This record gives sequence, structure tokens and C-alpha cells, in this order.
Amino acid sequence: MLPLLLKYFPELSPEQRARFERFGEAFAAWNAQVNLVSRKDIEHLAERHVLHALGIAKVIAFKPGTRIVDVGTGGGLPLLPLAILYTECTFHGIDGIGKKVRAVQEMIVELGLENVTAEQVRSEDHRSKYDFVISRAVTRLPEFVRATKHLVKPGGTNDLRNGILYLKGGDLADEVMPLRERVQVYELATFFEEEFFATKKVVHITW
Repeated sequence: MLPLLLKYFPELSPEQRARFERFGEAFAAWNAQVNLVSRKDIEHLAERHVLHALGIAKVIAFKPGTRIVDVGTGGGLPLLPLAILYTECTFHGIDGIGKKVRAVQEMIVELGLENVTAEQVRSEDHRSKYDFVISRAVTRLPEFVRATKHLVKPGGTNDLRNGILYLKGGDLADEVMPLRERVQVYELATFFEEEFFATKKVVHITW
């Protein structure tokens, strides 16, 4: 886990390094019980899941006090890696599947993270406001925007305007077209040299 993360985030503190190591162990243990990601994919956890989640951190460095919600957090991705990285920000993960939320809640305790919470709720039924919605390819972009835009408060103090930061791969032309000028697409291949990231993107959506 650590050699790959330090390749791109050499400034990680000793506490962050220890937490990322513990996260890898805890995630693998929970994955054996709940199937948070494909069982055959767990050997690629560092690259395809943790580093992928941290792709958002290559696009924006969240300022202290920023509030972020991970919609469809599943096994806590990108929620937990980003919460480890930005301890002065507040993170909340939501998902409709109770067993996955319980796994995330247990990992939060195991990692000793005090800046992140998780609950079982659908985005349409959630009413809190955040600076950013983050997610990993839950559905097509237009549908995701409709289901989550009510969670974003206007304005913001970060270098990017408040909105959605969506991790997605492949050709997004058809999905981005209806959103037009409200979208900025960042290619993760710009930041990470591994082949996995060749088609991976962070999509920033505002309105």
C-alpha cells in the first residue's frame, strides 16, 4: 500500500501512513465478510481503489472546514482515503445498503478517525448541505446530478466552486453533453502513470 501512495503523496505524515496501512488491513478483512469490492480485485486495492480515490486530491486540496458527502460510499471509497488525507475537513458517507454502511462505521472506529461519519440513507432523502458531493461512478452523470444537487450549498471558499466531484472512466461525451459549460473534466493520467488510470477521470460539476 504505502510505496505506491508515497510515490504520489510523499508528504504523508507518520500518522497518515499508519492509517493507510491499517485501512488496507481493515478493508481486506471486511471485504471477506461483506464483499465491498470484487474479491479478485482486492489484490489491487492500493492502485484501483485507494489511489483512485485520492485522484480527487490531485484536482483539489480541500481547505480546513470543508464539508464533503460521499454518495453511494459502498465500502468507504473515496470517503475514507480522503478523510485520512484531510483530517481538518468533515466527511459523511451515505449508502442505501446497511451492511456496507456498518462496515464503514466499524472501519472509522478501527482507524480512529474523528472527522468522518456514515449512515444508511438514500441521497434523495438526505437533507444536509455540503460544499462538495463526491462519488465513484454510481450512475450516469445527469441522473447523479438530479439525485444529489440539493445536497450542495452555493458558493464556496475552495479553489474550485462548490459542486460535485465524480470519479468515472471511459468516454463521457454523451453524459457530459447535457451539462455543457457546468462541467470540467480532469484526466487522472495527468497525475498517475499506471495504466489503470489511462481512461479514468475526475469530473467537476457546478450550476
